[in-house]
Amino acid sequence: MPLDPAVAARLKRTSDGLVPAVAQQHDTGEVLMLGWMDDEALHRTLTTGRATYWSRSRQEYWVKGETSGHVQWVKEVRLDCDGDTLLVRVDQEGAACHTGDRTCFDADLLLAEPVRPGGAP
Repeated sequence: MPLDPAVAARLKRTSDGLVPAVAQQHDTGEVLMLGWMDDEALHRTLTTGRATYWSRSRQEYWVKGETSGHVQWVKEVRLDCDGDTLLVRVDQEGAACHTGDRTCFDADLLLAEPVRPGGAP
């Protein structure tokens, strides 16, 4: 069974048919990772409750945690106002990042405090 046509019609995909999917811990709001989904990956995610992504490097579907045990149990999936990004709110078991870190966004801090207008910290 394919993705609901009403949902599919709202998606704005990249030229290779993908939509970025931001995975977020459902109870803390922690941003865990960015993956990519096509219609089939989104359909699998919505129907199985397991986050399923399209691997651009391996050119295949992967269910988060299938080999690592670091499962993402899907609690909620949202589409942004433009239809070009998915927010996948999950209950993450273990590390979300392939490096073994909890999140893919804890290695390189580029800015700690926002700069206010006029350049004042």
